[in-house]
Amino acid sequence: MDDVLPLVEARLCSALGEPDARAAVTFLGTDRLEVLRFHDGDIVRYATLGMSARPMTDPTAPLADPVKGPRAELVLSVRAGLADTDKVLRPLAVLGASPQVEGVVVAPGASLDVGEPLWPGAPFTSVLVAEPGGMVEDLELDEPLDPVRFLPLLPMTPNEAAWKRVHGAQALRERWLSHGTDLRDPARGSVPLE
Repeated sequence: MDDVLPLVEARLCSALGEPDARAAVTFLGTDRLEVLRFHDGDIVRYATLGMSARPMTDPTAPLADPVKGPRAELVLSVRAGLADTDKVLRPLAVLGASPQVEGVVVAPGASLDVGEPLWPGAPFTSVLVAEPGGMVEDLELDEPLDPVRFLPLLPMTPNEAAWKRVHGAQALRERWLSHGTDLRDPARGSVPLE
């Protein structure tokens, strides 16, 4: 399914412009995964490329379907120049490889944790997977393939991640919204959770 990736890259470029940097990471037993960087004014976006080459499969399924199943790429947006966010490349690649490595299906509302700061000094070790369709539209593929969804990632502090586990993704999004939280601020603190 390598022929999917040029279409995915074309969709990313049509939505975000040409990438100004890319890095490739390969983990033992997985396909190569790239992370592309796009600048848009004071916002820098990082997008995985390679996660959608294979469908994600339910870890409880007896056999992995090589054709059917959800496909996705991850997109992280942060304000440029406020932190060394380029170091997010490896953690983002780890998250992008998680369907192959851990057999998880990444979907909106899920939490993904890398167990360390997303970049040096970051107050975040995990992300909330948001709903697709905003910045980058889904990429329809020929039947019987599922479309590729471009899932935005919202960095969470450890306290926010713990609160989300108890109250749910929607409650955390509402709390961010009600407090006017700038989710693109790479140095923001935790939203009040009282």
